[in-house]
Amino acid sequence: MDVTKAIDIRRAFRSLEPAEITEDLIKDLACHAQLSPSCINNQPWRFVFVYDPEKLKEMHAALSPGNEWIQAASMIIAVFSKKEDDCVIKDREYHQFDCGQATAFLVLRATELGLVAHPIAGFSPKKTKEILGIPEEYQVITLIIVGKHSATVSPLLSSKQAEWEKTRPERFPLEKFVHRNTY
Repeated sequence: MDVTKAIDIRRAFRSLEPAEITEDLIKDLACHAQLSPSCINNQPWRFVFVYDPEKLKEMHAALSPGNEWIQAASMIIAVFSKKEDDCVIKDREYHQFDCGQATAFLVLRATELGLVAHPIAGFSPKKTKEILGIPEEYQVITLIIVGKHSATVSPLLSSKQAEWEKTRPERFPLEKFVHRNTY
């Protein structure tokens, strides 16, 4: 699969079925994230790959209401970093941008492998740090929910979430976010 196809088919599905999580899979995803660009090659990203069933259950306590669908996840990947590990130029902290790029590489590789890799914002960073033992100085940027897409819509989804399973949510027209030469 080429990158264009991976981008085209990537979706933030919430209806999941189990996926086999192996050390080879974790290494594969991590190696692809590792190749992401970063400010002067600082590579500020850090990941915790959570796949132990008991630890996954513990992670449910960090989730926001409306994310019950994550109970079907085979793996949750915590993405975190700290500003001191990357470029800080005046008031610009690059660690978040660089972690976003590494996350995108990981998500596209997971898509290529036939997996759903769904980054979420609906979680408690504080509880995530407590559960996973992430030091306080780090910022948890996202959790990536991993599984296989299920053709059956999960009964744990809201009506809006269930609708998104059936059709890709509408994307903005290019005119809304593309400007040429000036704003």
